Amino acid sequence: MTELKTLGLFALTALAEIIGCYLPYLWLREGKSIWLLVPSVLSLAAFVWLLTLHPTAVGRVYAAYGGVYVVMAILWLWTVNGIRPTTWDIVGSAVALLGMAIIMFAPRSG
Repeated sequence: MTELKTLGLFALTALAEIIGCYLPYLWLREGKSIWLLVPSVLSLAAFVWLLTLHPTAVGRVYAAYGGVYVVMAILWLWTVNGIRPTTWDIVGSAVALLGMAIIMFAPRSG
């Protein structure tokens, strides 16, 4: 799987997880409809399925996925919550993304 496909798959996976967790938040904290739990469950099911599409060891996928999740969460903070990321949010996201790249794309024998 190419690096861009891997990043795209991770980004889609993170979006599915964030949506799946954000919708219950809206119900529990913002008084929105309990029916938001239906798309939440579907989104979390998609999240789990998307994690299975990577052709590498599951532990490595989970570890690397965390870096992309951090970046996507900061983007969500900005686009959905309307809170502009700080310099430290951006630096931390870059470090997390670098960690993901090292874990996923380092040369391996066998």
